[in-house]
Amino acid sequence: MPGDGRIARGDATRRLVLRRAVDVASVDGLEGLSLGRLATELELSKSGVFALFGSKEELQLATIEAALEIFASHVTTPARAVPPGLPRLRAICEKWLDYSEKRVFPGGCFFFNVGAEFDARPGRVHDAVASASGSFAAFIRQTCRDAVALGHLDTDPEVLAFELHALGRAANADAVLNADPTAYQLARRAIHARLGLASE
Repeated sequence: MPGDGRIARGDATRRLVLRRAVDVASVDGLEGLSLGRLATELELSKSGVFALFGSKEELQLATIEAALEIFASHVTTPARAVPPGLPRLRAICEKWLDYSEKRVFPGGCFFFNVGAEFDARPGRVHDAVASASGSFAAFIRQTCRDAVALGHLDTDPEVLAFELHALGRAANADAVLNADPTAYQLARRAIHARLGLASE
């Protein structure tokens, strides 16, 4: 059908715009996004880009969703393929640090950055960021609980999850701010030590 080609082109353009949008937002924040800016940078028609999203808020929400898919492909999906308990917990930590260190997003961890931007600002964008970040924190907590239930660790799983989450976030923040990968090395050593103590 003639309309199928237009739909396919629209989908391809949407993917192109969102891939650029997640990179821009990881550095300049979600408020740094604009339909006009993305159209200009990608040499697309401004009216065509506006037609895909309709508003800045819809663009921001679509960008969060696209970033979550990219994050999942690098961190949560491969971690879920690892056996539950301690092996999966180690995989989560390592893949999360790798994702940040390899700059899958040029600004480091997308959700750390936009979380700081929207943490005290109510609205749909805040809720979407909080939901995405919260789902990852919940994954860490559940994996810690599983590790304790399976007898792999002897520790308070809630506290352990909080500590591991904090170490990953600190590594990302320090490494991005100082352009120094040493923070990732320190985080890996701290995580290894903490998990070693919990498994004794």
